[in-house]
This record gives sequence, C-alpha cells and structure tokens, in this order.
Amino acid sequence: MMLRIVEFDDLTRQQRADAARVLADAFADRPGSFDGKFKEEVDTFFVDDDRDAIAALEDDVLVGWVGCIETYDHAWELHPLAVDPSVQRGGIGTALVRALEARLRAEGVLTLYLGTDDEFGGTNLYGVDLFPDVAGKIATLAETSGHPFAFYQKLGYEVVGLIPDANGFGKPDIMMAKRLGGV
Repeated sequence: MMLRIVEFDDLTRQQRADAARVLADAFADRPGSFDGKFKEEVDTFFVDDDRDAIAALEDDVLVGWVGCIETYDHAWELHPLAVDPSVQRGGIGTALVRALEARLRAEGVLTLYLGTDDEFGGTNLYGVDLFPDVAGKIATLAETSGHPFAFYQKLGYEVVGLIPDANGFGKPDIMMAKRLGGV
C-alpha cells in the first residue's frame, strides 16, 4: 500500500465520513473528547476559513488526518491529529505532521503549537497538584503509559507550558511548540 497525503477539500463524501470515524476511534479512550461530536468537528475544517487539514490515504481509504487552526499571525495550532488505531505506530502520524509543518513553513508560519491533555494517567503529572511552581514541574515531566507528548518530542516539539487542572483536578493540558521557520 502506498500512503498519499491529500487536501481535506479533495476528500470524497465517504472519506469525510471516515475522517469522523477515525477521529472517534483515535479518541475512544478519552471520554468527553469533542463531546462526541466527531462529524461536527470534521465539518469545521470545510467551513471555517481559519482551519485547514490534510489527510492520509492508503488505497483511497482515509487512515489519518491532521488539522491546524490559524490562531495568531505567525503561530498556528496543530489540532487535531487522528490516526486509525489499527495502523498507529506505522509512521502515518509522523508523515501527516511533517507534511503539515512543510505547508505551514511555506506559508510563513514561524511556530506550530499544540495542547495534549493528560486525562488518563499517561504522565507522572497526572493526579498531581501542580501549584505552586507550575513552571518547575515541566522539568520533571515524564511519560508513564503511552502519552502523546513523547511522540511530539520525537518530532522536535518541546514542552512550553502546563495548564493545571484543565480537565479537572490533576488533569493538565501539556502545551508544546516547535519553531518552523527562521526569524
């Protein structure tokens, strides 16, 4: 099978439905993600001018996608990254993120950032009171059970902050960013 990266706007009706299914499946272990409105989330990338996305196809079947949101003039948010669980850890997420980075770099975006929640105990900061000295806790951050922040670190993203209790006590959002272009 050959992986192709395509524009979201070029997806067929079936591939758009698959994008919602992949999003639901990829976040199935995270109750409350997108409030169960996976189709609605996908639809925002077709109607909101501040959002853009690309998809990965294998034999015309959508196996993953990544979106971005133009939040600042020179810093955009990566949101979301979803890969079908049956093909995760096969390089699809990496290919999608790299393709998105290349596109945004060409558009003059300097920084790509993201938030990756720990609602399930994937890091040593889960269940911890991060106050006081939130910034000091960043240095102690470590993966404990497959948290996505380790994936992003391998792609060159670094932790730039923590939002304590973003998802309830002891459930932080880990903010990460990567410089894409020169200054």
